[in-house]
Amino acid sequence: MNKLVLSLGACLMGAVALGVENPLPKWAFGGFERPAGVNPVIKPNAATKFPCPMQKRPIKWEESDTFNPAATIKDGKIHVLYRAEDNTHQGVGSRTSRIGLAVSKDGVTMAREPKPVLFPGGDDQKKFDCPGGCEDPRVAVTEDGLYVMTYTSWNRQCPRLCIATSRDLRHWTKHGPAFAKAQNGRFLNMGCKSGAIVTEPSAKDPSRYVIAKIHGKYLMYWGEAAIDAATSDDLVNWNPVTKQDGSLRDLVKPRPGFFDSTLVEVGPAAIKTQYGIVVLYNGRNGHGDIADKRYGQGTYCGGQVLFDNRDPYMPAARLDEPYFRPLADFERKGQYAEGTVFTEGLVFYKEKWYMYYGCADSFVGVAVWDPKKGNRCGDPLPKAK
Repeated sequence: MNKLVLSLGACLMGAVALGVENPLPKWAFGGFERPAGVNPVIKPNAATKFPCPMQKRPIKWEESDTFNPAATIKDGKIHVLYRAEDNTHQGVGSRTSRIGLAVSKDGVTMAREPKPVLFPGGDDQKKFDCPGGCEDPRVAVTEDGLYVMTYTSWNRQCPRLCIATSRDLRHWTKHGPAFAKAQNGRFLNMGCKSGAIVTEPSAKDPSRYVIAKIHGKYLMYWGEAAIDAATSDDLVNWNPVTKQDGSLRDLVKPRPGFFDSTLVEVGPAAIKTQYGIVVLYNGRNGHGDIADKRYGQGTYCGGQVLFDNRDPYMPAARLDEPYFRPLADFERKGQYAEGTVFTEGLVFYKEKWYMYYGCADSFVGVAVWDPKKGNRCGDPLPKAK
């Protein structure tokens, strides 16, 4: 029996109760499985307080929601950096966000730090960070151990993709908006978010993934209305890739009638493989005529796109169906009631891939892919209505 038959058999068994089988192509990552009895792995906590330099009073900084996590490896442990919201206001986008840290030896049991590691106020980035805060981190690391975080700075006027660096994941240096200096500052006040820096297996340790250079420069995929690209010489200052007329060179766009019909927001650090550069992204379904009717309107599902290794701006393949979608109650009931699995963290740890994701803008979940098991299926697809 060949591997394809085995893969399809595993898909069929997993899809009996939930829908239609969803085999993945050989270049894609998956299938990811939710470990039984562990999710969500991070929930809101009303007991932790933080002396907020912006509000100048103690704040229950993770009281309302904990979601949209990055992940990386340090000292042989998984470190999850997650977005946490206080309860100072009501409604999506109206509270203040800070970034917390949790450490795990097994990928599912989290030891959480009592205070956030990145937060608004008390530094020279107040005009960008305050009052909305620091949102939605992604993290990658260099060969020599410099951690680079991309995050959204939200002053409730314009979201900006920003950069911070650290050696220990607890003390961060903010460098401000990623595109501030590009092309004489023309992108400084452009609304932008979500940066996925390209990584590859380390030459010293292939099980460790580190920031790569592509054609002599660092490369980042970014954006939500479309997937765009940017390059850098120093990992701090980034230059968006544009067309001859100066407009952004959109590489991947939403597709009417598909699960990603209104947004294609990049996920965790991109990964260079033998097949090409794999970008995991978060696709939002639209409303009305442009929506994929099999999924709830406004639902966020996980997509993947493959870029050519020789031409990293050229999509070579793309999943037509989501490899990951809201199925569990905690993924469909929360602050974002339409249902969300929002992936921002992916690490290779003890020969397995651990994927960390936001659940309905309220919790952090984990799903695991063990390549040795031979499961090459995404979440089962809903039956056509």
